[in-house]
Amino acid sequence: MKKFNFRKVLDGLTASSPGSASGTSTCPGGTTGVPAVGVTPRETEVQETLASENFQICKTVRHGFPYQPTALAFDPVQKIVAIGTRTGGVRILGRPGVDCYCQHDSEAAVLHLQFPINEGALVTACADDTLHLWNLRQKRPAILHSLKFNRERITFCHIPFQSKWLYVGTERGNTHVVNIESFILSGYIIMWNKAIELATKTHPGPVVHLSDSPRDEGKMLIGFESGTVVLWDLRTKKPDFRFYYDEAIHSISWHHEGKQFMCSHSDGSLTMWNLKNTAKPFQITFPHAKSQRDGKKPDPCKPILKVEYKTSRSSEPFIIFSGGLSYDKAGRRPSLTIMHGKSITVLEMDHPIVEFLTLCETPYPNEFQEPYAVVVLLEKDFIVVDLTQSHFPIFENPYPMDIHESPVTCTAYFADCPPELIPALYSVGAKHKKQGYSNKEWPVSGGTWTLGTQTYPEIIITGHADGSIKFWDGSAITLEMLYKLKTSKVFEKQKVGEGKQVAEIVEEDPYAIQMISWCPESRILCVTGISAHVILYRFSKHEATTEIVSLEVRLQNDVEDIITPEATENISPYTEPSQPITGSPRNVSPEGIKDSIPCLKVKSRPVRMPQGYQAELVIQLVWVDGEPPQQIASLALNSAYGLVAFGNSNGLAVVDFIQKTVLLSMGTIDLYGSSDPYPRQLRSPRRSKQLTAGLSELSDSPVSLELERCKSPTSVPPPTTPHNDPRTFPDTPANVKASHCSPVFYLLDNVKGPRKLSLPTDLKTDLDNVNGHCTSPTSQPCSTGKRVSATEGAKLNRWGPSRPPFRKVQSAACMEISLPASHTEVGYASRRAMLQQLHGISIYSQDEHHSTSYTWSEKESRDNSFSRSRSSSVSSIDKESKETITALYFMDSYGRKNDGTLSPCLWVGTSLGVVLVISLNLPSGEEQRQSEPVMVAPSGTVLMLKGAVLTFSSVDCAGGLIHPPYEVWRDPNSMDDNEKPRKRKLVTFSPSSSQDMGDYHFAVICSEKQAKVYSLPSQNCLYAHSITESSFVLRADVVTVCNSVCLACFCANGHIMTLSLPSLRPMLDVNYLPLTDMRIARTFCFTNGGQALFLSSPTEIQRITYSQEMCENLQDMLGELFTPVETPEAQNRGFLKGLFGGSGQTFDREELFGEAAAGKASRSLAQHIPGPGSMEGMKAAAGGVVGDLARARIALDERGQRLGELEERTAAMMGSAESFSKHAHELMLKCKDKKWYQL
Repeated sequence: MKKFNFRKVLDGLTASSPGSASGTSTCPGGTTGVPAVGVTPRETEVQETLASENFQICKTVRHGFPYQPTALAFDPVQKIVAIGTRTGGVRILGRPGVDCYCQHDSEAAVLHLQFPINEGALVTACADDTLHLWNLRQKRPAILHSLKFNRERITFCHIPFQSKWLYVGTERGNTHVVNIESFILSGYIIMWNKAIELATKTHPGPVVHLSDSPRDEGKMLIGFESGTVVLWDLRTKKPDFRFYYDEAIHSISWHHEGKQFMCSHSDGSLTMWNLKNTAKPFQITFPHAKSQRDGKKPDPCKPILKVEYKTSRSSEPFIIFSGGLSYDKAGRRPSLTIMHGKSITVLEMDHPIVEFLTLCETPYPNEFQEPYAVVVLLEKDFIVVDLTQSHFPIFENPYPMDIHESPVTCTAYFADCPPELIPALYSVGAKHKKQGYSNKEWPVSGGTWTLGTQTYPEIIITGHADGSIKFWDGSAITLEMLYKLKTSKVFEKQKVGEGKQVAEIVEEDPYAIQMISWCPESRILCVTGISAHVILYRFSKHEATTEIVSLEVRLQNDVEDIITPEATENISPYTEPSQPITGSPRNVSPEGIKDSIPCLKVKSRPVRMPQGYQAELVIQLVWVDGEPPQQIASLALNSAYGLVAFGNSNGLAVVDFIQKTVLLSMGTIDLYGSSDPYPRQLRSPRRSKQLTAGLSELSDSPVSLELERCKSPTSVPPPTTPHNDPRTFPDTPANVKASHCSPVFYLLDNVKGPRKLSLPTDLKTDLDNVNGHCTSPTSQPCSTGKRVSATEGAKLNRWGPSRPPFRKVQSAACMEISLPASHTEVGYASRRAMLQQLHGISIYSQDEHHSTSYTWSEKESRDNSFSRSRSSSVSSIDKESKETITALYFMDSYGRKNDGTLSPCLWVGTSLGVVLVISLNLPSGEEQRQSEPVMVAPSGTVLMLKGAVLTFSSVDCAGGLIHPPYEVWRDPNSMDDNEKPRKRKLVTFSPSSSQDMGDYHFAVICSEKQAKVYSLPSQNCLYAHSITESSFVLRADVVTVCNSVCLACFCANGHIMTLSLPSLRPMLDVNYLPLTDMRIARTFCFTNGGQALFLSSPTEIQRITYSQEMCENLQDMLGELFTPVETPEAQNRGFLKGLFGGSGQTFDREELFGEAAAGKASRSLAQHIPGPGSMEGMKAAAGGVVGDLARARIALDERGQRLGELEERTAAMMGSAESFSKHAHELMLKCKDKKWYQL
């Protein structure tokens, strides 16, 4: 425990800087732990308990569907499934709670997966022609061995049941044998030219199938792509039979008796072959071809990619295959066909089939298979079909595989929630679950998982492109969906044939969720959408039929519309509470200019709302003079105050959701009043050509010139101090680089990374400029350099209904941006680099695979390090744009300097690093709160930081987090016995106070560049810390860890940092998560308990922890993949058949493939690489006594296991010998006294 007591303050320093503006506090620039001038000693007397030893970063668990799956495998004894992906990942799933993610370092696509059945291992074959052996007998699987093929490409793998030898087929047509235990290549090779006839002049193609005969393990069936099939005798090293067919082969499946097999072909046919007649197949069928008369050929069909032939003792065999549909039916969905006797069932799938496997009762290939389910891996889903019921229902999937049902646009993470929340959400969500699932248990039931000791309620909320919101139970590193809410039901549906609504600002996904603000205690939910709308919900356990109140807000930045100082047309920023801006006249001028029109139409009739979250209020920004409303950039909610606030690049709005009135609608500039720290000039952004003419030499490409002509209104200008005022001095490269203000990270219209996905309307303008079109409604034509009047500007930019004043972007709500590999370490130098990266975006709608791709050609130079510092290109882009409201926070605080009492306040942060405090005057009583107006006014307090403000928080004088006041949840639709609504119950948290410390608390403010801690009400800056100079903060949150408080930050250069509070001591700084995709930036979020999450792929959520305590307890929280299970015994083949071997033959693979018989393989053919989990890897990593002990322990375990198996076999042989002796003795007694002729 460290105590920080700074009592020795330098003498001679005054209490405040003489050059500061009135009401503006100054702070030392970037000195950590040094109190500012005028700070009393007791303000810095805070005992901090957190230290660097309390922090460590590691991944915990990954949820969701494996992105871009490529391979599938199932262990029929352990009952676990493995899924490989295109990026080298492997997901291993068992019973709920057993979920493990592994990653190959090479990130090569996983092409094949094979389980050595009931061995606790997994073999993977990757696209880089490397085989890997994974050890699954530990909670964190590790690679034991790797084998890299140098001269041949791997095309197929097969491990016979209860064998330690792996068959590997290659693209050249050769077959190799690998010892799984040592992962060494055997000298036994089946060359392609020996497998086919010498008379054959053509190459048979790659190996597409390998399997041993169910009748005789010494026979191997090799399938070549060209249509040739060879039954190879492993003992004699010669082919027994050869089968030839004209069509290419995709897969082969044996009958369990080993006398016949089935092939699927590229022409949509299935052929059955018998070993007694190898000349031609005895049966050829086209399952989905139309029957033709007069001997005509059937219609062409699609290839049957895979077929499985499974027998049953009690019924007809099952023939299951994918593909094979006829070409004449265009647009048919992918299908899985199940042929059972004479019935043919076609199961249509929503996505293409990647792979499927039939689950059978026995692992032995020479017994009746008795199939009971089919596991189907689709491109975007994972389903299991029940074969035991005639209508083939699917099992209810216990895994959260539908996170991506609609693309995720934002996330929110809440740890240590009220315990009654999860049951409440589950109870209302369970009534909306789908029906018709199989009544049997989920068949993938392997592994073991127990609830950890450290568990507390955790809820994850995801917002989606279709306007839906999903609540997930994330407790104990699991994930289960609780409740789904559809926000689109609030709005009127568009009728067929009407076309797009005239006021829509996006072509697709107009309801996409951008930000989520949730109060768990009051259960009030507030969300913002891409169409500049805000919806407020209340939770109720009862159904209700009510009308949805709709408010319309007109946010307009008047300063930007004034061309000359003589212009006097200003709209009052204040709105009388008694006259909310509702029902504004919707009009479209004869010139086609839309004004006072919202983007969506709210339902005006009474709406029946089921139990759960029920919409109470909808707030919409309206069009202003032909310009669409700007995207909402910040949102805050407080249930105790009954207020919701939101802001964008035009200004700030505060709404009273109790009285359903608009309290404040004010431009950003008007919030300053007389405390504006910047001298500003009333000008229009249409002068961008003039003001950037001096910067043309800084542009290094035509793209940059276009970007300078048309700038995004959300770009941020530098602070117009006398040192860098653009009206005083022309910008030079030196002046621009010396500036300290960084632009707002508005690539996704939100500096709080995880809350934004949609492309803002302003940024669409930048996209249009990059593509060579100047379509911004606020920019003049590029060829014009003179100043234009307001009327001329309107004529130039308002084009009427036939040509909209902006360019629509397809599915702006759903945008994925992948960063090039060269920038994963150094990153972006500026917002300009990010805008250029938009050339590489994929703009997608519901399906991310149907995207429009652009090629990003220009590379940023090395000196453009991953930063948001003031470079020349940044200045040229961002100089003319509006100041955006980037952060909002409600709390009880001191609104003005040296105030004596706490009062409700709204803290406002802007993109220029300015912090404003809005005073709120709330009526005292509950009845007065329902009727009397709430007074809202700027307090005049102005604080300054470097970079756009990201987050606020409040800490008491003892260093504890002060929770904002909240209202206790009450059901709005329930009544007491006296038929009166239940009264509001408010909970407030006052700062800790004592006679020694006094009544004060700390305000914690973090921007994209630095963090500051202010003492209130004195407004002294106690501590300041420069978080990053070369990069910028994407997400920052004040969280609780180990019963203390810290500031957690995630930077664009991949660093995750934690700072102590209030002293801002760095305790953790790890380069852990490179920003390889903008998806990470918009979905990353911290929460209490040292946890965080982000969207690692479009379909997966990755959870991490930065707490040392949780890292230590993680092993206890994870599930076991391997459980000791005895391999089921083979079916009894009868005494005589078992004694004399029947038709089967004993086969010793060790004798055949071992080094003594087959010799050593060529060293140039494959290279053995010891894995980190192997004996060699352990020896290299550990060494010494510890390594020797570990190796001895492993060897002892293996020896004990082998001795146990030997003991079991000995006991079985003794039992068999005793039985044989008993029968022989009985036979001897029976025949003892009989003559030879009586026998």
